Amino acid sequence: MTPEANPAYGTPDAPLLAVRGEAEFQTEAEIARIGVTVTARGRDRRATLDDLTRRNTTALDLLKSYGDAVPDLTTGALSVTPELSERGRGERIRSHQGVVRIDAEITDFAVLGELTARLAELELTELDGPWWSLRPDSPVHAEARRRAVADALQRAREYADALGTSLAALTELADTGADRPRNVSAFGRSARRAADMAESAEPFDLQPAQLWVSAQVTARFTLVPPRL
Repeated sequence: MTPEANPAYGTPDAPLLAVRGEAEFQTEAEIARIGVTVTARGRDRRATLDDLTRRNTTALDLLKSYGDAVPDLTTGALSVTPELSERGRGERIRSHQGVVRIDAEITDFAVLGELTARLAELELTELDGPWWSLRPDSPVHAEARRRAVADALQRAREYADALGTSLAALTELADTGADRPRNVSAFGRSARRAADMAESAEPFDLQPAQLWVSAQVTARFTLVPPRL
């Protein structure tokens, strides 16, 4: 079968036009995610674990006190690790170190600066973030897809107009993937210790990031046969 007779390539009576539609625009973030790492260290394992538990509870209670502004709160893995002495014979334990990670999602940016400042004041606490993103069900995703489809349709009409004809029918529309909105961290990639971040509970000035959102589609149309 020759390409001219293959429906995948169109036919003289129904020429095929394939185009790509793209959309890319900036939008304001809807979610801020922060990581809180709580640490404890001491000679006695039991006392270290008790200190870690107390500090973890304090951080969790603070986050929970903001109610619906923090809709998602997750406690990660907890570890208590012995640290061996470098001197002497045998396995002599010098101290123990305990670490626990908390991840929080914040949707009310009005409290974000105050909350991060208060967390930064907690004892032996480190912060990561915020990382900015959109809600999974955000209408922004649908808007990106609509714009990509509209772009494909406009391109197809322009090609058809260049041939002196018009579109006959849509035969295929495929989503070729979309880039996830880029996460931006206001604190940087490395965690900073609370003592280095704040001397008082003055709120941090954290402005929501502008995220790039994109969508791409491919579309195939048949054309009214042009007169060439």
